Amino acid sequence: LKVTTQQESPFPCRGYHVCTSPPYHRLRGLTPSNSLLVRGRTRISPLTKGGIRGVKAGYLAISRYLYTRQPCRGRVKALINSPTVSLNSARVLGAAVFLGLWISGCDATNSNQNSNTDDRPNVVVTSTIIKDLTEQVGGNEIELIGILQPGADPHVYEPVPADSQALEAADLILYNGYNLEPGLIKQMNAAGVNANKFPVGEVVTPLDFDYQGTKQPDPHVWGDAENAIKMVNGIRNQLIALSPEDKEEFTQNAAQLTEQLQQLDSWIIQQIQTIPAKQRQLVTTHDAFQYYARAYGLEVTGTLIGISTEEQPSAQTVKGLSDAIKATEVTAIFAETTINPALIKTVAQEAGVKLAPEELYSDSIGAAGSDGDTYVKMLVANTRTIVESLGGDFTAFEAANSKIDNGQ
Repeated sequence: LKVTTQQESPFPCRGYHVCTSPPYHRLRGLTPSNSLLVRGRTRISPLTKGGIRGVKAGYLAISRYLYTRQPCRGRVKALINSPTVSLNSARVLGAAVFLGLWISGCDATNSNQNSNTDDRPNVVVTSTIIKDLTEQVGGNEIELIGILQPGADPHVYEPVPADSQALEAADLILYNGYNLEPGLIKQMNAAGVNANKFPVGEVVTPLDFDYQGTKQPDPHVWGDAENAIKMVNGIRNQLIALSPEDKEEFTQNAAQLTEQLQQLDSWIIQQIQTIPAKQRQLVTTHDAFQYYARAYGLEVTGTLIGISTEEQPSAQTVKGLSDAIKATEVTAIFAETTINPALIKTVAQEAGVKLAPEELYSDSIGAAGSDGDTYVKMLVANTRTIVESLGGDFTAFEAANSKIDNGQ
């Protein structure tokens, strides 16, 4: 048997640590009907009954050792398909793989790494908002993988092969629920995804919206900071169940985040109150701000499209919204970061109303370095844009023990 090392993984490593070391090793000439997958918490999937006892005995120990030494903590994967491999063959195979990996440098740069970190549970999340909350609660005790990137639209996102790999390797999957991310929900319910799945957004009693004559739950629950506190508690409980030994860490982190969210909630209420009462009207591209408006005293006067960004507004819809804006004397309307602003600009022109200079963060936090690159900063940025555009008097958010940059 000839062992070869691939310098690049056969599929994109998006969502994983950058795979600078060669994590995949194939036995040339064999087919991938049986696979041995070794990662921090060793998992074998799938292994056919019988026929690979020798390989399992000889190779698992070697590959398990090697995995903990890889700087990129990439997946070590051997594709095996021989029902008659002997134990001696397996030992030779294991030695060959060990030598190949050692020469390639997987072990050389990581001799001082604490292998205990490799045992961290693997948590996969869908939305950027849930990722940010989970990162703050889980800290360094979890390996966190986010599927959606900042600015991505969860309503229309179509999973790629790397997403399937991430979901199948997860110990816990956290997603929003209420059908916010239909493509990913379908994917995570597919065969081969055996992790515990928890819909974080569904800890909140939803507001409804009309869709084709029926009532549907509005998934944009994070618009109210009090709802985010419920989500944080749900995340904390799931992480404790996954890794009970880290309960104290998760509980402390969740308590600190909750305190900050309580301060944020009170601050937003105060900020919106500075807007003249007749001007507390919100017009946005899609109906993602029902929870925010309900919690903080705004009226959603109209939206260009409904809850899902899959909808395509007609010319009649654009005209109807323009007429409604004229009738209610709305002072400004708002575009969103995850949606093309072209149509809402058309509405602003036809209605003769100002389009707010800054777009609102709706279904995603902002890119790293932006004024909305965390959940808290996202709500601060949105509140600032709304208050300043509707004639209010904005003052910066200064939470105790906070390092939030208000863009000033």
